[in-house]
Amino acid sequence: MGLFDKKYCSVCGEKIGLFGNRKLEDGNLCKDCAKKLSYWFDDRRHSTVDEIKAQLAYREENQQRVNNFNITRTFGRGVLIVLDEDKRQFAVVRTKNMRDENPDILDYSQVTGCDLDIDEDRSEEKRETPDGKEVSYNPPRYTWSYDFRMTIRVNHPYFDDMRFNLNNSTVHIEPDYSGGRMMGPSFNPRNHPDYKEYVDMGNEIKKILMQIRQETRDSVVAANAPKTPVVCPTCSATTVPDERGCCEYCGRPIN
Repeated sequence: MGLFDKKYCSVCGEKIGLFGNRKLEDGNLCKDCAKKLSYWFDDRRHSTVDEIKAQLAYREENQQRVNNFNITRTFGRGVLIVLDEDKRQFAVVRTKNMRDENPDILDYSQVTGCDLDIDEDRSEEKRETPDGKEVSYNPPRYTWSYDFRMTIRVNHPYFDDMRFNLNNSTVHIEPDYSGGRMMGPSFNPRNHPDYKEYVDMGNEIKKILMQIRQETRDSVVAANAPKTPVVCPTCSATTVPDERGCCEYCGRPIN
């Protein structure tokens, strides 16, 4: 087939525009179908038509999970991590309209790890001499810029991690050399409120996700553990506690 021959989407069957083709392992994908794939999915070119159809079916099911998602806690700026604590689910939301975005809804138990990486760049300020040369200040003056990147590693059929910046734009930190307690060579940019805000935010997200991950796994282990008969303190019956930890006869909590 020639470069400009008509192509049709192997998924929906629609004609693909001149620059709208997204190649698959064994077919073509239109840009409209490609937009429906998970944002975190990056292996499209090595996917077959059947694999893409399966993912699109999953994405339709995910839309229903989004519609039923009830946000109980929110973390971050710009890109948000939202929790549904009742369903023990979370999502990473990149836009203002969660339902239109259709972010992947994951269970707490799918989290396998979480990292905060900080990209730091330091640049020196120079001054211009009367003869037009740029020279260093004495002592040297610097400005710092930071990006705070979050990585959530997950057990998911279509992606292994979710990477995003906590900050909407690069954070620039410049000392006030005119005076004050942050001035001069002793200035430490990591003590600046903007830096500390994002570090604290990232560490809080890590703590929450790893904590709920462990709680979920502990509950699974406990649910699968052999049940031991105990004496109910309320009705004195010998009972095996149900999934709520209650007596099977009187329904009262065992502990």
